[in-house]
Amino acid sequence: MPATYALDRGIALQRTFAAPASVVFDAWTDPAYLDWYFNPDQHTDQAATVDLRVGGQWRQEMVETPEKRYFTGGVYREIVPGRKLVFYWGAVGGWPALDLDKLDESPLVTIRLTPFGAQTVMDFEVKFPDQYTPEQVDWWMNCGMVAGWNMTIDRLVAVYEGKRLAG
Repeated sequence: MPATYALDRGIALQRTFAAPASVVFDAWTDPAYLDWYFNPDQHTDQAATVDLRVGGQWRQEMVETPEKRYFTGGVYREIVPGRKLVFYWGAVGGWPALDLDKLDESPLVTIRLTPFGAQTVMDFEVKFPDQYTPEQVDWWMNCGMVAGWNMTIDRLVAVYEGKRLAG
């Protein structure tokens, strides 16, 4: 039986970008633009890969420090170009660990993009499957995930704020 996410447990973040929704969507889905994802002053020689189709995967190396690096990514569940992206979060052999035969046991990420004048409002959610125990949800909420996603998304905002100020 497929998992559901009806208990609505997880995090929700919202950010505004100084860029059109199509540009923000490309930042999440085009490997040529995914370098915003990395920590400043960290480098990887592993190219990000994206198979942008429902069931396709994206994967890239996350470099937190020279000593701490891992692959992350996801499997696309829904794609509405320029508007919405939904993926099971994780990577095979990476973090979070992803089992391709048990995708519904993975955290589910939803990104909604809403044009707001010349800007874009992004609503970002991570939801946990209903079958997660309260202890599992507590672990996720206290493992650094909330701070990590906040820092990651703040880097994306900084990219477009920098372009706006330079332009």
